[in-house]
Parts: sequence; C-alpha cells; structure tokens
Amino acid sequence: MAETWLKCSACRNEIPFNATHWVCSVSTCNRARTRLVFCTVSCWDSHVAVLRHRDAWAVEARAPTKDVWQKELAVEAAEGRAPPPPPPPGPPAVRRVVGDASPVTAAAVEGVKLVEVTDRDMLIVMSKLKKYIKDRSGMNCSDAVADVLSDHVRLLCDEAIRSAARDERKTVLDRDLHRPRR
Repeated sequence: MAETWLKCSACRNEIPFNATHWVCSVSTCNRARTRLVFCTVSCWDSHVAVLRHRDAWAVEARAPTKDVWQKELAVEAAEGRAPPPPPPPGPPAVRRVVGDASPVTAAAVEGVKLVEVTDRDMLIVMSKLKKYIKDRSGMNCSDAVADVLSDHVRLLCDEAIRSAARDERKTVLDRDLHRPRR
C-alpha cells in the first residue's frame, strides 16, 4: 500500500496518512461512499463554487494512520461493503507557454481550443459606463472607449479560460480572473 491515504478531490494532490486535511460540512459531501477530501481550504472552496452549497464551511480533519486505514478497509470488506472507488488518475503534465504568445497559441499548447471570434461585439454596457464616469468624476465618456474596454475584457476572459483549463475545469470561476489593483 502506498504512503498516501487519498488524493485531494479537487487538485488530485496526495494526502499522506495522519496528515491534516479538510472535509465539507455538507452531509452529502462527507459520506463514506462520496468521501470528498481536500488538501487545502482553497481546494475546498473550489468544490463549493462548483456545487453551490448555500451554507457550508471547511472542517479540519486528520487522516487516519496506515494501520487504522487498513483495519477500516478490512472491516468494510468483511461486512460486504465495497471500499470507496479509487480516485481517477492524476492530471497529465501541462506544458506552459513561456514568453508572449497569442491567446490562441497559448490555449492550444495548454489543451484549450480558443476559436477566433470574428464579430467584434461590444461587451460593455455604455449607458452604465457613462453613468459611472459621470457620477464618479463629472466627466463625459466617448463612445470609442467601449471598443478599447471590450478588448481588455476579451483578454481577461481568454486568460481566465486558460486558467480554468489548467485546473481541468469546464467552468470559468471568479478566481480565474486577476483582481484589479487599486
């Protein structure tokens, strides 16, 4: 038997025997059959974002020792209960782009296919933008600002898509976007 107890349900990192880990406070997540375990609170947080728990928290726990775990598996086998299914194999190694590359090239190397968008739709609600600028500073706003801001939003979205792909998710989450500096 390996020197690891289980793998993190989110990032697939190994959790060694007798190590601290976190479990979800929601009962359907911490049943013996489901057995979701997380190596860090941020991994637990990604789980909550996907499952959209209304009221949940991370509960700190300690993995069993190797002897206790073997006894637990033996009891389950004696009672006819199947042990929890083994976790799927870890993610393949991801190659990262070093230096400047186009979003399409970087995404292709990281395993995401970004389709070139030919239509240049405006992604900014101009009435809201103009109101914000007017309320904040008393200044007016040119309509040409929308095109530049839309380009910035597209770049942010492309980076967020690549970040979600690196984490092997099909959903872009708020943590995939870089927070603006103030």
